[in-house]
Amino acid sequence: MILGEADHAASGVTLDALFRRAGVRNAHARALIDPPNRASFTDGAPRMLTYAQADRAISALAATLRGLGLHTDTVVGLQLPNTVESVVAFLGVLRAGMIAAPLPLLWRQQDMVEALGRAGAKAIVTAGRIGACAHAEVAMEAAAELFPIRQICAFGDNLPDGVVPLDGIFASAAGEAPPLRIGDAAAHVAAMTFDVGPHGAVAVAHDHAQLAAAGASLVRACGLGIDAPILSTIPLGSFAGLAVTLLPWLIAGGALHLHHGFDAPTFATQRAVLEGGAVVLPGPALAALGGRVGPSNTTVALWRAPLALAAEMAVANVVDVVCRREAALVAVARTADGLPDPAVIDAAAMSEAPGFIAVGGYKFSLAALDAATAAIDPAAMITALPDAVLGQRLAGHAVDAPRVREALVAHGFNPLVAAAFRARSHPLPSP
Repeated sequence: MILGEADHAASGVTLDALFRRAGVRNAHARALIDPPNRASFTDGAPRMLTYAQADRAISALAATLRGLGLHTDTVVGLQLPNTVESVVAFLGVLRAGMIAAPLPLLWRQQDMVEALGRAGAKAIVTAGRIGACAHAEVAMEAAAELFPIRQICAFGDNLPDGVVPLDGIFASAAGEAPPLRIGDAAAHVAAMTFDVGPHGAVAVAHDHAQLAAAGASLVRACGLGIDAPILSTIPLGSFAGLAVTLLPWLIAGGALHLHHGFDAPTFATQRAVLEGGAVVLPGPALAALGGRVGPSNTTVALWRAPLALAAEMAVANVVDVVCRREAALVAVARTADGLPDPAVIDAAAMSEAPGFIAVGGYKFSLAALDAATAAIDPAAMITALPDAVLGQRLAGHAVDAPRVREALVAHGFNPLVAAAFRARSHPLPSP
């Protein structure tokens, strides 16, 4: 794919049309491939779908959502691990004529209620479990506080009563034809992702054209060819995840290998079978791998922490990516010496906002954290400390730290916040 072809391929079409275009060309080629260690973090054996199989599953999920009485332009929250289901569910929501609202994996009841309430969501699609967390139960708890939520759907085993099971879509025939949209369908809202502002979660709408443009800019920077494979460790729970995982795959039309979390042996196995294409990683993982990602692959490094990016070691064949405020993507190939281009470092610095911290891709308002912990224990303190890998980390101090931690968990706060009050061999000084 030469310069300009990516823009042409993605111009003026919906994301579903991009998928169908690749499916027409590669109906029986591999489209979506699960992590081989899938059983260690969610239910079910690893899946591999061809484009034809993925197309049927997408249509079946779209038909299921319409059959539940959900209408065009309904906002559907999605919280799924980085597996085949996450991609099928996202595209199934779009094919049903609805709006996908992917959620970060560590969000629990408190964040979900705030974000989905402001987005006006009417349904949630999730998994029975992701790791040790029973996400279908968390979704039920969030729905109990959100009157507009009409349906909870989930993949996996042992689902709570009232949750609509979705695993059957992989054995279903294609559903009914999707609803036609009048006017410029590519200019219509496809997804909502969430930023954090002074007053909590902020829904950011993205139309098909905006998302496609973000994907095309990354494809250009990487020089990805048609049918190039992609191995991605970044889930679809944010604008960054959509821009660096879903969109490049839709535009290139090759196989998308998915990796959940970061398990070094599993990643090495997946990387070993990848021929050409791109490997998508959190930027700090480059140092953990010693820069050894693979000579035949372009490495896409997604950065959240400007200081970590500025101090990055020299690595060849890398494209550094920064996403600014859930709205814009900056992707720049490294200079000849293998160091990050100053332009992408500047973009990372500009993405920071005073009063907020970013921990491993999650953004927090320090004022909101102070208020949350003070409501539990007025003497508790939470602060941000530098971290070599995450850029920043949360650290808390309280006379009875276990009680504060348990209360934060019980109130459905992000586990990163609760973990700030974990036991330490060297406690923080009292305020």
